[in-house]
Amino acid sequence: MNEQPSRLNAANALTVLRLVLVPVFAWMLLSHPAELWWRLASTAVFGIAILTDAVDGRIARKYNLITDFGKLWDSIADKALTGMAFVGLSILGELPWWITALVLVREWGITWMRVAMLKYGVMAANAGGKLKTVLQSVALLLFLPGLPLMPGWLQWLAWAVMAAAVLVTAVTAVPYIREAVALRRAGLAEQEKR
Repeated sequence: MNEQPSRLNAANALTVLRLVLVPVFAWMLLSHPAELWWRLASTAVFGIAILTDAVDGRIARKYNLITDFGKLWDSIADKALTGMAFVGLSILGELPWWITALVLVREWGITWMRVAMLKYGVMAANAGGKLKTVLQSVALLLFLPGLPLMPGWLQWLAWAVMAAAVLVTAVTAVPYIREAVALRRAGLAEQEKR
C-alpha cells in the first residue's frame, strides 16, 4: 500500500485558502453591489480564488502531493466559491434563479454522491468536471463586474458562455453517476468475497 504525502502541504493550503476566500468574496459582492469599484474588487477576489484551483492541482501533481483530502476538498472548495457567485448574482437580480438552482442541484448532488461513495473509494474530478469548472468560472468572471454596466456585445458574450456552462454542467453529471454505480458494484462485490 502506497503511503500518501502529508495533508499539510502547499496544494492543500491553497484549497483551504480558496475556502477561506468564499465568505470574503460574498461580503464584498453583496455589501456594495451598485458600486463599480467594489464589483471589480469582488471579481478580483473571485478570480484569485478560482486561480488557486489550477495552481493547487499543478503543485499536487508536480510534487506528488496528491492526497484524499485534496481530491475531495478541492472539489468542495470549487463548489462553495462558484456556488456563492451564482447565489450572489441571483440575489442581485442579475442571473435567473432557475440557472442557479439547476447548477447548485447538480453541483451539490454530485458532491454528496462523491462523499457517499467514500466507503467504496475516492472519485476524483474527471476531464468533463474540469471543463465545467472552467466554463462556469469564465461565465462568472464575465457576470461579476455587473452585467448592466457592460456594452451590449459583452453582455451577449457573457450570456453565451453562461449558456454553455449550464449545458456542460448538466451533461457532465452523467459520467459521475456511472462511475459511482460502478464503484459501488465493485465495493459490494469485494465485500461479498470476504
